[in-house]
Amino acid sequence: MIISLWVVTIVALKKTLSEEDKKAELITKQGAIESYSPRALSELREWIENHPNDPYREIAVHRYNECVETLKEIDEPFYDWNDSQISDLEKL
Repeated sequence: MIISLWVVTIVALKKTLSEEDKKAELITKQGAIESYSPRALSELREWIENHPNDPYREIAVHRYNECVETLKEIDEPFYDWNDSQISDLEKL
């Protein structure tokens, strides 16, 4: 059982380090990467729309708009965005 735990831990660590390497490579090549996946950005937009009076709404809108701008400026997104998803995005 202990060996299984170590194997799972090593696999998870290797995957995480690989993803971080890809992020670093994209930042070096493009100067930026998007901060949200398609699902996360959609959930953020939904939260913004459902919480018009929340004191954190302004920060959320800023982060949403920042991600939309970045997606429209970069050549290669980190997360699984397709061109039509990106072109359909609008700032709030």
